[in-house]
Amino acid sequence: MSDFAYPLHEECGVFGIYDRAGTEDVAAAAYSALYALQHRGQESCGIAVNDDGVINGHRDLGLVNEVFTPAVLGSLAKPTAHMATGHVRYATSGSRVRANAQPMIVRHGRGTMALCHNGNLTNALELRRQLENEGAIFHGSSDTEVICYLVTRNRLRMGSIEIAISKTMDVLEGAYSLVVMSATKLIAARDPRGYRPLCIGTLPGGGYVFASESCALDAVGATLLRDVEPGEIVITDTKTGELRSIKDHCGRPDRQMCVFEFIYFARPDSIIEGSSVHEARKQAGRFLAQEHPVEADVVIGVPDSGLDAALGYSQESGIPYGIGFIKNKYIGRTFIQGSQKQRENSVRIKLNVVTSTVKGKRVVLVDDSIVRGTTSARIIKLLRDAGAKEVHFRVSAPPFKYPCYFGTDIPDQKLLVATGRTVDQINEIIGADTLGYLSTEHVVQLAQNANCGFCTACFTGKYAVKPEEVLSTDIHERHLNDRPKDEKKLGE
Repeated sequence: MSDFAYPLHEECGVFGIYDRAGTEDVAAAAYSALYALQHRGQESCGIAVNDDGVINGHRDLGLVNEVFTPAVLGSLAKPTAHMATGHVRYATSGSRVRANAQPMIVRHGRGTMALCHNGNLTNALELRRQLENEGAIFHGSSDTEVICYLVTRNRLRMGSIEIAISKTMDVLEGAYSLVVMSATKLIAARDPRGYRPLCIGTLPGGGYVFASESCALDAVGATLLRDVEPGEIVITDTKTGELRSIKDHCGRPDRQMCVFEFIYFARPDSIIEGSSVHEARKQAGRFLAQEHPVEADVVIGVPDSGLDAALGYSQESGIPYGIGFIKNKYIGRTFIQGSQKQRENSVRIKLNVVTSTVKGKRVVLVDDSIVRGTTSARIIKLLRDAGAKEVHFRVSAPPFKYPCYFGTDIPDQKLLVATGRTVDQINEIIGADTLGYLSTEHVVQLAQNANCGFCTACFTGKYAVKPEEVLSTDIHERHLNDRPKDEKKLGE
């Protein structure tokens, strides 16, 4: 991602495991899976373990290895536990507090439930207001808590938790991939449009795994079985050990996964909707070479997500591929949260140019996106300072122009460099010799084997569903003078 100081983030990653054979340490397996999914969320994480119907867990702010010390992980390890869920989070809905960390564990009159959510509801504000008016009490500000409350309320009225989830899906709008654990069942559910990925794996000794990406299956030794279909509810029942599904919400004609899963969010070694993420990114580079050819001496990528596209550009154009940057892997995420001066210096600290690759050469620089443009300008300056003769910037996505309501924290439109500017004007800001974006026509053709359509609303402004009202924070976290007039009395 070009803006290291202000990168885009996806909301989170979910995981669930049911070990039928009883040979796995399910808490340790969840830990390994969350490590593999850490790229999907670095703000908070959590694990919930089901020990013969008793569900307990631990969640906190921090990275997986920070939150789950050997002592904490040891406290979750139970020889009789056959099920566990896990979650990594980056907040796009709700503030950054421990109360919003997941899995959320809910204890109610029919038992206990642990729920993990990836995505963003577009009608969360409306649903929350309805629930609050009916007496519901919320501890955090995330839309996941809204889902928890609705599932719990429906569970008290329905004969099973899967039917309660199906009833809840009747009123949810937007993006959600869920992993839900009850005393006897592990359940995965995906919204009818399929905005966010969710897959199923099988364990060697028997049992099933659910995860946002197949790389998490690899981390626990599971084999990819298939993706959860958009709208599908998949149930693993410990009483039978078998997999079954409810497809009442399947079959929408407007299925559309977030295309940025293939461009940036997912790990390149993952398989999503039957298509390799690595190959999709190389295809983006090939398309870029076709759309924006240039005479140059070397093609380089911005680590990490620009590397595969750069390789594709090189293969298609015949221009040699080179390693242009070394990324410092030991700079913590907190570095970018310091002073303005630190943020300005973050690119130089995180990236160092391999001078021998670029000095005196015409360079094609490939990255997955330009957000605000400030960091792209700094990266280009690094190359020029290292002696690059020319810098031709190629972007493996169309220009960001519109907000996302489905779990990507694209900044305010006023902060997006592409909003209201032509490509030439953007290029003047970042300082490249030439600039070329991938076309919207080709961006939906990256994952050639994928059995789904793609959401491109952040590029085109064409939304399948859009919220009527968007608030950046929970109303209770806003100062009285910042609240809408009809809600100021909430503080009285």
